[in-house]
Amino acid sequence: MTLMKYSSPVSAASPVDRLASEIFGQSIGRLFGSDGFPEHSPRVNIIESIDDFRVEMQAPGFDKKDLKVEMVNDTLTISGEHTEEAVQNDEVRWTRREFGRSSFERSFTLPKSVQAEAIKAEYVNGVLTLTIPKAEEAKPKTRSISIG
Repeated sequence: MTLMKYSSPVSAASPVDRLASEIFGQSIGRLFGSDGFPEHSPRVNIIESIDDFRVEMQAPGFDKKDLKVEMVNDTLTISGEHTEEAVQNDEVRWTRREFGRSSFERSFTLPKSVQAEAIKAEYVNGVLTLTIPKAEEAKPKTRSISIG
């Protein structure tokens, strides 16, 4: 059985958050209702079939040009950065502006049994879908056995 693993990003937490994690462990956030995953990171579904893995990542508000998919050794990294253009005219005055730039990065360790050179990516309606084919030797072999 092959397995695709999520690699957690380097935490940019405050020193207090890091100290709390050292004392209480990484799961301290679960006590307060968190799943331990940064809120600004897009959610991912990973589906394994007989022939391939499929990674579906929500990235609404991003354009294709804002997204980047890289493969280094056995690590697949998906990142995105989006900056809203500032409106410059005399008719617009911001009362409050809390967004304008967003970015993310997610990394996954792929099993050795995939065809990294054949990965395909598609971005439709805010969802980035990567199809990662398995190597022939990783696919289950089936054969019929006659009953005598």
